[in-house]
Amino acid sequence: MDDIDALKRCVELAAEAVDAGDDAFGSILVDGDGRVLREERNTVGGGDPTAHPEIALVRWAVAHHPAAERSSMTVYTSGEHCAMCAAAHAWAGLGPIVFAGSTAQLTRWRSSWGAAPSPIRPLAISDVAPGVVTRGPFDAFAGELERLHLAAERRRSGAAG
Repeated sequence: MDDIDALKRCVELAAEAVDAGDDAFGSILVDGDGRVLREERNTVGGGDPTAHPEIALVRWAVAHHPAAERSSMTVYTSGEHCAMCAAAHAWAGLGPIVFAGSTAQLTRWRSSWGAAPSPIRPLAISDVAPGVVTRGPFDAFAGELERLHLAAERRRSGAAG
């Protein structure tokens, strides 16, 4: 599985999350041989604001794989990890993170819509977990991600459209 195919699946999971009433995030965990081990999407709509797909993948990886295996795993995700998820990723010893959209992009989009700011500082992964290798953002996904996040924001705020 290459980066683009993996990120396409993450964006599909983000769209599923929005359709289910959640925020637009989806992630997959891939082993060192390129096999998809697990897929997750955002489920914060259930009331747990920490129910991010990246956290779910970290918890699953820690429960099912020793540290030596986790270091060869890659997390692909529709959006750059927030500070909470980046810290969990680093503490679990997972390998690279590949993200379609960046925190900086999402912050700009949300600001342009007049949306409330994040309750935590919008940091890049490298600011939280400098030892984690990252690749992203991928500009080809920007338009679709902005559309998905706007749809989630409109649902959250009760606006039409």
